[in-house]
Amino acid sequence: MATKPVPPRPAPRLYLATPPVDEPARLAAELADLLAAADVAAVLVRLRETDPRSMISTIKVLAPAIQNAGAALLIDGHPDIVARAGADGAHLTGLAAMEEAMPSLKPDRIAGVGGLATRHDSMAAGEAGADYVLFGEPDTKGQRPSLEAIAERLQWWDELFEPPCVGFATSREEAEAFAAAGADFVLVGDFIWSDPRGAKAALAEIDAAIAQAHAGMLGQAKAEG
Repeated sequence: MATKPVPPRPAPRLYLATPPVDEPARLAAELADLLAAADVAAVLVRLRETDPRSMISTIKVLAPAIQNAGAALLIDGHPDIVARAGADGAHLTGLAAMEEAMPSLKPDRIAGVGGLATRHDSMAAGEAGADYVLFGEPDTKGQRPSLEAIAERLQWWDELFEPPCVGFATSREEAEAFAAAGADFVLVGDFIWSDPRGAKAALAEIDAAIAQAHAGMLGQAKAEG
Protein backbone atom coordinates (compact mmCIF):
# COMPACT_ATOMS: atom_id res chain seq x y z
CA MET A 1 0.00 0.00 0.00
CA ALA A 2 1.38 3.40 -0.97
CA THR A 3 2.26 5.73 1.86
CA LYS A 4 0.19 8.86 2.14
CA PRO A 5 2.20 11.92 1.12
CA VAL A 6 2.92 14.34 3.94
CA PRO A 7 1.32 17.72 3.16
CA PRO A 8 3.81 20.58 2.90
CA ARG A 9 4.33 22.55 6.08
CA PRO A 10 2.56 25.93 6.02
CA ALA A 11 4.66 29.05 6.00
CA PRO A 12 5.62 30.30 9.45
CA ARG A 13 3.53 33.10 10.88
CA LEU A 14 4.62 36.23 12.67
CA TYR A 15 4.63 36.66 16.44
CA LEU A 16 4.93 40.39 17.21
CA ALA A 17 6.38 41.62 20.50
CA THR A 18 5.41 45.13 21.59
CA PRO A 19 7.76 47.64 23.16
CA PRO A 20 7.20 48.10 26.91
CA VAL A 21 3.76 49.70 26.94
CA ASP A 22 3.60 53.32 28.07
CA GLU A 23 0.56 54.63 26.16
CA PRO A 24 -1.87 51.74 25.63
CA ALA A 25 -4.49 53.71 23.70
CA ARG A 26 -1.91 54.96 21.21
CA LEU A 27 -0.39 51.48 20.83
CA ALA A 28 -3.85 49.95 20.35
CA ALA A 29 -4.50 52.25 17.40
CA GLU A 30 -1.12 51.41 15.88
CA LEU A 31 -1.64 47.68 16.39
CA ALA A 32 -5.01 47.74 14.62
CA ASP A 33 -3.26 49.17 11.56
CA LEU A 34 -0.29 46.81 11.79
CA LEU A 35 -2.34 43.65 12.15
CA ALA A 36 -4.26 44.50 8.99
CA ALA A 37 -0.98 44.69 7.04
CA ALA A 38 0.58 41.30 7.82
CA ASP A 39 -0.25 37.76 8.90
CA VAL A 40 0.34 38.02 12.64
CA ALA A 41 -0.67 34.98 14.67
CA ALA A 42 -0.03 36.45 18.11
CA VAL A 43 1.09 39.59 19.92
CA LEU A 44 3.34 39.44 22.97
CA VAL A 45 2.56 42.39 25.21
CA ARG A 46 5.46 43.64 27.30
CA LEU A 47 4.11 45.45 30.34
CA ARG A 48 5.82 48.01 32.50
CA GLU A 49 6.16 46.64 36.03
CA THR A 50 3.46 48.24 38.11
CA ASP A 51 0.50 47.18 40.25
CA PRO A 52 -1.75 44.36 38.96
CA ARG A 53 -4.78 46.60 38.49
CA SER A 54 -2.89 48.99 36.22
CA MET A 55 -1.41 46.14 34.18
CA ILE A 56 -4.85 44.56 33.76
CA SER A 57 -6.25 47.91 32.61
CA THR A 58 -3.47 48.19 30.03
CA ILE A 59 -4.24 44.74 28.62
CA LYS A 60 -7.95 45.53 28.43
CA VAL A 61 -7.20 48.62 26.34
CA LEU A 62 -5.05 46.61 23.92
CA ALA A 63 -7.15 43.45 23.74
CA PRO A 64 -9.83 44.53 21.21
CA ALA A 65 -7.27 45.69 18.61
CA ILE A 66 -5.37 42.40 18.89
CA GLN A 67 -8.11 39.85 19.36
CA ASN A 68 -10.55 41.37 16.86
CA ALA A 69 -7.81 40.98 14.24
CA GLY A 70 -7.72 37.25 14.94
CA ALA A 71 -4.42 37.31 16.80
CA ALA A 72 -3.81 35.81 20.22
CA LEU A 73 -2.80 38.17 23.03
CA LEU A 74 -0.05 36.84 25.26
CA ILE A 75 1.46 38.64 28.22
CA ASP A 76 5.22 38.53 28.77
CA GLY A 77 5.26 37.01 32.27
CA HIS A 78 2.55 37.79 34.82
CA PRO A 79 0.51 34.58 34.42
CA ASP A 80 -1.48 35.55 37.50
CA ILE A 81 -3.29 38.35 35.62
CA VAL A 82 -3.94 36.54 32.34
CA ALA A 83 -7.47 35.37 33.16
CA ARG A 84 -8.57 38.61 34.82
CA ALA A 85 -7.23 40.69 31.91
CA GLY A 86 -8.94 38.55 29.25
CA ALA A 87 -5.62 37.62 27.64
CA ASP A 88 -5.13 34.38 25.71
CA GLY A 89 -2.03 33.24 27.55
CA ALA A 90 1.42 34.06 28.87
CA HIS A 91 5.01 33.67 27.77
CA LEU A 92 7.22 32.37 30.56
CA THR A 93 11.00 32.37 30.84
CA GLY A 94 12.52 29.14 32.10
CA LEU A 95 11.15 25.76 33.10
CA ALA A 96 10.51 26.68 36.73
CA ALA A 97 8.40 29.71 35.78
CA MET A 98 6.41 27.63 33.31
CA GLU A 99 5.73 24.83 35.77
CA GLU A 100 4.63 27.34 38.41
CA ALA A 101 2.28 29.05 35.97
CA MET A 102 0.68 25.91 34.53
CA PRO A 103 -2.14 25.55 37.10
CA SER A 104 -3.37 29.10 36.43
CA LEU A 105 -3.16 28.81 32.64
CA LYS A 106 -4.23 25.28 31.77
CA PRO A 107 -6.32 24.01 30.15
CA ASP A 108 -7.91 27.16 28.74
CA ARG A 109 -4.96 29.41 28.01
CA ILE A 110 -1.65 29.34 26.16
CA ALA A 111 1.59 28.69 28.03
CA GLY A 112 4.66 29.44 25.92
CA VAL A 113 8.20 29.17 27.20
CA GLY A 114 11.65 30.51 26.39
CA GLY A 115 14.90 30.75 28.30
CA LEU A 116 15.70 27.16 27.34
CA ALA A 117 19.48 26.95 27.36
CA THR A 118 19.83 23.25 26.61
CA ARG A 119 18.15 20.62 24.48
CA HIS A 120 17.22 18.81 27.68
CA ASP A 121 15.38 21.89 28.99
CA SER A 122 13.56 22.20 25.67
CA MET A 123 12.40 18.59 25.77
CA ALA A 124 11.34 18.94 29.40
CA ALA A 125 9.26 22.00 28.50
CA GLY A 126 7.54 20.09 25.71
CA GLU A 127 6.82 17.15 27.99
CA ALA A 128 5.44 19.50 30.66
CA GLY A 129 2.83 20.81 28.22
CA ALA A 130 4.32 23.98 26.72
CA ASP A 131 2.22 25.22 23.81
CA TYR A 132 5.36 26.44 22.07
CA VAL A 133 9.10 26.74 22.71
CA LEU A 134 11.07 29.88 21.85
CA PHE A 135 14.70 29.78 20.77
CA GLY A 136 17.13 32.66 20.31
CA GLU A 137 16.02 35.36 22.74
CA PRO A 138 18.67 37.30 24.70
CA ASP A 139 19.51 36.14 28.20
CA THR A 140 19.58 38.42 31.25
CA LYS A 141 22.99 39.73 30.15
CA GLY A 142 21.76 40.47 26.63
CA GLN A 143 23.71 37.58 25.13
CA ARG A 144 22.19 35.21 22.59
CA PRO A 145 23.37 32.31 20.44
CA SER A 146 24.60 32.80 16.88
CA LEU A 147 22.18 32.75 13.96
CA GLU A 148 23.55 29.35 12.96
CA ALA A 149 23.09 27.89 16.45
CA ILE A 150 19.48 29.13 16.68
CA ALA A 151 18.65 27.80 13.21
CA GLU A 152 20.19 24.44 14.12
CA ARG A 153 18.07 24.24 17.29
CA LEU A 154 14.90 25.09 15.36
CA GLN A 155 15.66 22.45 12.74
CA TRP A 156 16.35 19.84 15.42
CA TRP A 157 13.08 20.60 17.18
CA ASP A 158 11.05 20.72 13.98
CA GLU A 159 12.25 17.28 12.92
CA LEU A 160 11.60 15.53 16.23
CA PHE A 161 8.86 17.18 18.25
CA GLU A 162 5.20 18.10 17.93
CA PRO A 163 4.73 21.44 19.78
CA PRO A 164 5.42 24.50 17.63
CA CYS A 165 8.81 26.21 17.76
CA VAL A 166 9.41 29.96 17.55
CA GLY A 167 12.58 31.69 16.35
CA PHE A 168 13.45 35.05 17.95
CA ALA A 169 14.65 37.23 15.07
CA THR A 170 16.43 40.56 15.37
CA SER A 171 16.79 41.22 11.63
CA ARG A 172 15.38 40.27 8.24
CA GLU A 173 18.33 37.94 7.70
CA GLU A 174 17.52 36.04 10.88
CA ALA A 175 13.80 35.90 10.11
CA GLU A 176 14.53 34.36 6.71
CA ALA A 177 17.01 31.87 8.18
CA PHE A 178 14.60 30.74 10.88
CA ALA A 179 11.74 30.35 8.39
CA ALA A 180 13.98 28.16 6.23
CA ALA A 181 15.10 26.16 9.29
CA GLY A 182 11.55 25.06 10.09
CA ALA A 183 10.24 27.58 12.62
CA ASP A 184 6.46 27.53 12.99
CA PHE A 185 6.50 31.17 14.09
CA VAL A 186 9.03 34.00 13.85
CA LEU A 187 9.03 36.45 16.76
CA VAL A 188 9.93 40.01 15.82
CA GLY A 189 10.03 43.07 18.03
CA ASP A 190 12.42 45.95 18.57
CA PHE A 191 13.79 46.13 15.03
CA ILE A 192 10.25 46.42 13.66
CA TRP A 193 9.31 49.31 15.93
CA SER A 194 12.58 51.19 15.34
CA ASP A 195 12.52 50.90 11.53
CA PRO A 196 12.80 54.41 10.03
CA ARG A 197 10.17 53.51 7.40
CA GLY A 198 7.65 52.78 10.16
CA ALA A 199 6.57 49.56 11.81
CA LYS A 200 3.88 48.80 9.22
CA ALA A 201 6.31 48.76 6.28
CA ALA A 202 8.86 46.76 8.27
CA LEU A 203 6.34 44.14 9.35
CA ALA A 204 4.91 43.70 5.86
CA GLU A 205 8.44 43.26 4.48
CA ILE A 206 9.30 40.57 7.06
CA ASP A 207 5.99 38.80 6.40
CA ALA A 208 6.82 38.59 2.71
CA ALA A 209 10.43 37.61 3.39
CA ILE A 210 9.59 34.63 5.59
CA ALA A 211 6.98 33.41 3.10
CA GLN A 212 9.60 33.58 0.34
CA ALA A 213 12.23 31.81 2.48
CA HIS A 214 9.73 29.09 3.30
CA ALA A 215 8.80 28.66 -0.36
CA GLY A 216 12.49 28.36 -1.22
CA MET A 217 12.90 25.67 1.44
CA LEU A 218 9.98 23.70 0.00
CA GLY A 219 11.37 24.02 -3.53
CA GLN A 220 14.76 22.77 -2.40
CA ALA A 221 13.20 19.82 -0.55
CA LYS A 222 11.17 18.91 -3.63
CA ALA A 223 14.25 19.05 -5.86
CA GLU A 224 16.22 16.86 -3.46
CA GLY A 225 13.32 14.40 -3.14
